[in-house]
Amino acid sequence: MRYLSTLLLLAIIILWSSCRKDFESDPSTGNLQFSTDTLFLDTIFTNIGSSTYSFKVYNRTSDDFTIPNIALEQGETSSYRLNVDGIPGKSFENIQVLAKDSIFVFVETTTDITQQTGDFEFLYTDRILFDPNGNQQDVDLVTLVKDAVFLFPSRDENGVVETLLLGEDDNMEEIRIEGFFLEGDELNFTNEKPYVIYGFAAIPSGETLTIDAGARIHFHDGSGIIAANNATLLVNGEISTDPEALENEVIFESDRLEPGFSDIPGQWGLIWLTAGSTGHMINHATIKNATVGVLMDSNDGGVDPTLTITNSQIYNSSAYGILARTANISGENLVINNAGISSLYASFGGTYNFNHCTFANFWDTSFRDTPSVTVDNLFVVRDEGGNITEILATDLLEANFTNCIIYGNENLELGINRAEGTVFNYNFQNSLIRFNDFNGQFVDNPLYDFTNTNLYENTIFNEEPDFKDPFDNMLNIGEDSAANGQASTPTSGNDILGTPRNSAAPDIGAYESVTFETDGN
Repeated sequence: MRYLSTLLLLAIIILWSSCRKDFESDPSTGNLQFSTDTLFLDTIFTNIGSSTYSFKVYNRTSDDFTIPNIALEQGETSSYRLNVDGIPGKSFENIQVLAKDSIFVFVETTTDITQQTGDFEFLYTDRILFDPNGNQQDVDLVTLVKDAVFLFPSRDENGVVETLLLGEDDNMEEIRIEGFFLEGDELNFTNEKPYVIYGFAAIPSGETLTIDAGARIHFHDGSGIIAANNATLLVNGEISTDPEALENEVIFESDRLEPGFSDIPGQWGLIWLTAGSTGHMINHATIKNATVGVLMDSNDGGVDPTLTITNSQIYNSSAYGILARTANISGENLVINNAGISSLYASFGGTYNFNHCTFANFWDTSFRDTPSVTVDNLFVVRDEGGNITEILATDLLEANFTNCIIYGNENLELGINRAEGTVFNYNFQNSLIRFNDFNGQFVDNPLYDFTNTNLYENTIFNEEPDFKDPFDNMLNIGEDSAANGQASTPTSGNDILGTPRNSAAPDIGAYESVTFETDGN
């Protein structure tokens, strides 16, 4: 009998619990509360979906109630999409909110700017109305939508996407990637509208892609720019009249404009300067959030640098800031920071000359045990299983680092590796380098003989550069920097911000030192 009583009680509890949801509740009476009264969905490009945003609707009363109706004010024509308490749609009826409880409302949008206005950008707005036929309350929705020039591979009648031929693998099979060649009228990127690139935009052989000052180039996931054989990339950024703004620089970044994506590495591919491409110049540019900022394969065989990069910044690369193989690069006022492997990898020999550059690596997204700057003249060939099948070597004609900072959050931020029996010329002069060899593993290595003035002249080791905020890519140096007044003289010209260098005692790195403001000033 006792078992029967227990079963009866259990059945009553289960029945009561299952029916609890069906209890009728009174409608809300304008007593909703919201986690925000205006939901900003940040900036998006036309026809590119936003991230999903959310807010909460609270019932802070002691009674359950039902919201009779929730709907977008523009109804089914609205470009916003909702999900209310797990239900997708644009209008909803009889949504129950239990006492002292809340529900989530998720919002996203995809908007075609051509259907709205003829402007380059506009604010797209709508409202979510709660109980519009009774005690109406609302939450405003606001999105800044930008128009852009969209460049992407074509599709044939079968939906096959256009590809670019990169070469052949060891089995003589073609290697292709999604991409397209830029046409004649697409070879000048202006600052009138942003550019959004899907796939790889290739500069045809013998052609030049010119990018004007102030241009903004955005890449979809896995996209980039490729310079074909005998093609040229010219990035003509300019210094701003307000040196802190750098508004006339050229910016390469992803097509995700929301603040949450502003410093996420690896959102797009790379700028790829292939073997045989020539005469590249990048001035006053910021390249950020790529997999590799610049990949340079080989050089054009001439005496002049194949790539000259000046007054530019490369940040948040998931692999390398610059990865160069047998390249010929000249760099001045170049800043690279936050790379998953190395900020600069001068690989497989070549010719490199860097003056007043800052190579830092304060990567903290994952584990890193590779130096900020690596120089070698080796190329390791591996099979599909990762086994080494061959080690190739070529001459390092020169690698000169003058007035440079090489630093980071690891102890050994400089790596040098030489193949025996090859030309290997390198020199560090008036530079500040972090190389804390606590274990003494490099004491007898002649590549790191810091007393050899033919290799290391007037070089400072393991002293503080006094960066403003290196983890946030602020590599300005302060008045307490060990780099102050230690660059080679005589000197002339300006730093990366356009500040004239002190001719008598210039500073090492891309920036002349400043006095940092403190809180309360």
